[in-house]
Amino acid sequence: MKLADYEPIVGRSVIEELRLLASKMAGREVQNINSTFVGGGVAEILNRMVPILQELGVDARWTVIKGSPAFFEVTKKLHNALHGRPEDVSDEDFDLFLDINRRNMAEMDFHGQTMFVHDPQPCALVERKGDAGGKWIWRCHIDVSSPDERVWRFLERYVVRYDATVFSAPAFSRPLPVRQFLISPSIDPLSDKNKELTSREIDSAMAGMGIPRDKPIVTQVSRFDYMKDPVGVIRAFEQVRRSIDCRLVLIGGGATDDPEGEKVLAQVREAAGGRVDIHIVAGQTRSDIEINALQRASAVIVQKSLREGFALTVAEALWKARPVVASDVGGIPLQVRHRLTGLLSHGIDGTAYAVRQLLSNPDYARWLAENGREHVRHNFLITRHVRDYLLLFLALDHTEDVIHL
Repeated sequence: MKLADYEPIVGRSVIEELRLLASKMAGREVQNINSTFVGGGVAEILNRMVPILQELGVDARWTVIKGSPAFFEVTKKLHNALHGRPEDVSDEDFDLFLDINRRNMAEMDFHGQTMFVHDPQPCALVERKGDAGGKWIWRCHIDVSSPDERVWRFLERYVVRYDATVFSAPAFSRPLPVRQFLISPSIDPLSDKNKELTSREIDSAMAGMGIPRDKPIVTQVSRFDYMKDPVGVIRAFEQVRRSIDCRLVLIGGGATDDPEGEKVLAQVREAAGGRVDIHIVAGQTRSDIEINALQRASAVIVQKSLREGFALTVAEALWKARPVVASDVGGIPLQVRHRLTGLLSHGIDGTAYAVRQLLSNPDYARWLAENGREHVRHNFLITRHVRDYLLLFLALDHTEDVIHL
């Protein structure tokens, strides 16, 4: 996709602003570093954003750290602990984390004026800041407002060495002695997962997945992760099913840095019990077009997370003008304004109640969905995200409060 392709969606003034900002940093090298090329919102964003930055004249690059299965077991525990979930993190786990980070430091080619490090997995790479030079930014995509304090204290010793930190929402951050920026994630409206589809394309994808469209479909799109509570979604669906005949679809894959997926998937299949009205669609082989089609074919889309970073699946659903029921956690309330752009819910009973409300009142559901699409258009599309990152890069070159363009 070219930048001009976004103009019909966001307007010419938005595109012109991006070109103006990028002209002030033409040729600058920005090296993004994270833990996986595949799976999860960070990889999806970088996959779309890096080419846009390159078209704007920014030398944006993307590097992924190498890690063993044991390393990703540890980083998953750290991820859960930062979300506040109890985890048994040992001193040996911390040692392994640092050992893998330091191996990557020795092997990785650090270059450019801006090092943009995403999430906890590669956080300790900042130890190379002294000899690599440049400005270093730590981009935290998860909510660390109520973490396991021991785990946070371990990571904090590296976080404070960055020149700046970026969080997705004000409530996600921690008191830190370095500059903090608040930048929400985004979706790409022209990606296969979000672009407009014809009725024929939707019908073909649904048939290919073997999901009948004979009754309303309730869907959750997410990794098979404890924090996404797919078993809780099944329990809520069981309550809805008592009064409204409908189908449930749980669709998702895994990420190469998430070792718990298969275990959670097995528990989900056990909870579903082979019922014909519950469809579990798993695996990285599912295409983005299929997910797009399923969201567009759904009567209600659910995101019943127990803890959450931002939950881009919510923005995806809202962009497709689908009514959403989502947990009041993490960055979801920034997207779902209760009773305005969707319904926020609490627990299994609350989720079931909200889904029933939308299925039984399609006019209200449609009104919420239309509001939700416009909310995403103005706040959570990739063009806004690119603008915020360009401003971030420029801000690090200025100590004053005003940047003169």
